[in-house]
Amino acid sequence: MDTREYKDLDKKEKRERQKEITKTFSKLGFLAFGGPAAHIAMLEEETIKKKNWLSREKFLDFMGATNLIPGPNSTEMIMLVGYERGGLLGLYNAGAAFILPAMLIVMAFAYLYVDYGTLPQLATVLEGVKAAIMAVIVHALYRLFRSAVKDKLSLIFGAVIAAIYILLGVGEIPLLFMSGLMMLLLKNRGSFLNRANSLAIPIIFLTFLKIGSVLYGSGYVLLAFLETEFVEKLGVLTSQQILDAVAVGQFTPGPVFTTATFIGYVLGGIPGAIAATIGIFLPAFVISSFIKPIIPKMRASKWLSAVLDGVNIASLVLMAVVSVKLGAASIVGPITALIFVGSMIGIMRFKINTVWLIAAGGAITFIANLI
Repeated sequence: MDTREYKDLDKKEKRERQKEITKTFSKLGFLAFGGPAAHIAMLEEETIKKKNWLSREKFLDFMGATNLIPGPNSTEMIMLVGYERGGLLGLYNAGAAFILPAMLIVMAFAYLYVDYGTLPQLATVLEGVKAAIMAVIVHALYRLFRSAVKDKLSLIFGAVIAAIYILLGVGEIPLLFMSGLMMLLLKNRGSFLNRANSLAIPIIFLTFLKIGSVLYGSGYVLLAFLETEFVEKLGVLTSQQILDAVAVGQFTPGPVFTTATFIGYVLGGIPGAIAATIGIFLPAFVISSFIKPIIPKMRASKWLSAVLDGVNIASLVLMAVVSVKLGAASIVGPITALIFVGSMIGIMRFKINTVWLIAAGGAITFIANLI
């Protein structure tokens, strides 16, 4: 594996590096089911275990940094890895390659939803897919925890964070930040047409730009923001439509934030879908491009390095707790339990590609439902 820095490559090598980035993250865009935890697990396997693009320690630093900034964490992780591999162009290349497949898939479901008023019944296939994904997440967490928890202090710190999060119900942001963060809101949205299918495209863009600029944490907290903006303030969608949109974002591959694509399509067709997608992801591109050069300086500082270590462990603890909750919802019977155990054995013992495990999980539950 060529580990030279991007700036040291000649033009031909740079083009090849960008093609490699496009291919890698397009694949993840089509196959990364399961939300942020699964995305990070698959990213770790693809870029560290398989391709050795960066160290696991640097990967953890990226993970900690993305929890300190607003936006979709797993997508920002992909952007930072793209930056590491291909410079600033690699950041935009990786982000676009990951987002575009999910955007197109979600747009297709939105088309069916608008035309037929319902969604295809994919629950059977998805049960197997989710069980296999849980095995991918658990294995990635095991590898990342081995890198992050280096001594007894780290172990105790992680246990305390887990106890505070589980027993006291403290939210993600108070655990990740030692002081409050003042959020800047975009107030001037202009006029809009108060009908679901005729909301002005600029308003769709600006609304999602605001959400993308101030939303911390994973895509799982997106629901509250969407409810506030589109149901309570604008009055252009119902709560059921918001839930349908989030459901599509959850069960399709790629970033959960492509929920915006669905809502944009419902409100303004294809132009609305494009405007919403650009609006919610644009802040992530901008913020990631600024924070990437700062991360090595944070690691070099005695004080900031300690902060980063703490955030890394807290991030993994939160990811683990969320994974336990997802696992409880994903493993719903003997078949899904067998898929999970089989996938774990396949990953750890036989090094089977996770793509095949996920596909097999979906196929098994589909066939089992027919029998």
